[in-house]
Amino acid sequence: MTSAQVGTPGKGSGSPEAPEASEEGYERGLGSRQVQMIAIGGAIGVGLFLGAGANIAKAGPSLILMYALAGGIIFFIMRALGELLLYRPVSGSFAEYSREFLGPFFGYFTGWTYWLMWVVTGMAELTAAAIYVNYWFPSVPQWVTALVFLVILFGVNLISVKVFGELEFWFSMVKVTALIGMIVIGLGVLTFGFSAAGDTASVANLYQFDGFFPKGVGSSLMTLQGVMFAYLAVELVGVTAGESENPEKTLPKAINTLPWRIALFYVGALTVILCVVKWTEFAPGVSPFVAAFAKIGIPAGAGIVNFVVLTAALSSCNSGMYSTGRMLRNLADSGEAPAVFRRLSASKTPALGITVSVLFMGIGVVLNYVVPEKAFGYVTSVATAAGIWTWLMILISHVLYRRAVDAGRLPASSFPAPGGARCSWIAIAFLLFVTCLIAYDGDSRVCLYVMAGWAAALGVGWLVLKNRNPEVAERHEPAPLEKVS
Repeated sequence: MTSAQVGTPGKGSGSPEAPEASEEGYERGLGSRQVQMIAIGGAIGVGLFLGAGANIAKAGPSLILMYALAGGIIFFIMRALGELLLYRPVSGSFAEYSREFLGPFFGYFTGWTYWLMWVVTGMAELTAAAIYVNYWFPSVPQWVTALVFLVILFGVNLISVKVFGELEFWFSMVKVTALIGMIVIGLGVLTFGFSAAGDTASVANLYQFDGFFPKGVGSSLMTLQGVMFAYLAVELVGVTAGESENPEKTLPKAINTLPWRIALFYVGALTVILCVVKWTEFAPGVSPFVAAFAKIGIPAGAGIVNFVVLTAALSSCNSGMYSTGRMLRNLADSGEAPAVFRRLSASKTPALGITVSVLFMGIGVVLNYVVPEKAFGYVTSVATAAGIWTWLMILISHVLYRRAVDAGRLPASSFPAPGGARCSWIAIAFLLFVTCLIAYDGDSRVCLYVMAGWAAALGVGWLVLKNRNPEVAERHEPAPLEKVS
């Protein structure tokens, strides 16, 4: 049997009826320029711009090390995903690989959980965007601002994937340009001592105020849950596989640039900021970037940075609407969601799936009305737990795929992960450790209760689904695979 014939029925790599040939009607409207910038922008979000303030207060300068450690694990996850994507590039990839290597229930569970992650992340981003607008218009209620942004981005996602891609390109361009500018200005303050912050700016700020671990190693490790939230969305490049013009070239390039993005935008930016302003001056709920520019005293600098972080929030929410619609359609294609979600609009977008997802994101507007001061914390913890599940499924699927390749049952990917399954096992252990930290922290533990309820609801849904349509539980079982000759 040739490698082109290996795979699940109708899903095999290179088979004539494989969905990736036309990707079930999707328009391949995302060019290399857009995919690259979506990948770059996915590594820069509200978790860094807003959440880093609370984490600096908890861990001090050691937060830099936490971002570097988590960034290494994220790279392992993305290389595992990249190997799977080049083995079989499909939209809704996480659910598809779980379905293929772990069975139909795991595909069903992963697809719905990833949908939940982005719905909840969308709530977090809307909350953050409303907080940023309050910088200029403190009298405007958070829920009003969140609702306005929700409606605008909803309209953008209904038009076409090209419009989504172009908007996301410019959102990401603003974030990237601004972060580079912040780093350059911060280095200028450190080197030449100009501005109000010049007198106190020093590399010594990283260790002279109670050391590099001022609250202890334990407190630093407890920030990992917030750090992991900051990295949510890096896997979005996998969802774009079905609508990329040339996934075989664009996806590896986008994934391989991840280390320098993490080193520059997370580790580099935080290092510079914590050198310019001592960590004791940062507070939860305030963007450290806004606070740093206010300290430097650049005219309108804090306002400019606030606009940038607002852009980051809207970018992530925009991505959430994009991915949720595609995931619902993937579930419908598999018989695991109502068939009506399979329909595409005239612009080849899963309009109904996007609409339903946006309605659920509207819960975030309600939270901003009821508990505006706690809304961000509530939703980020749930999103992190859902994201950890998604990453675990990617890693476990990769381990099983590598076993199949080693046994000669599946063709090798053209983009193998360095270290093979060993790096995936390291990442799995790390994610389980972070889950234990979440369980230990009384403030974030609630998200595990939410996820337990979510798992119970999905379990009941699966039993109902099997009872109504028994074929769903069998139709995606991998066909017996012959050894690749």
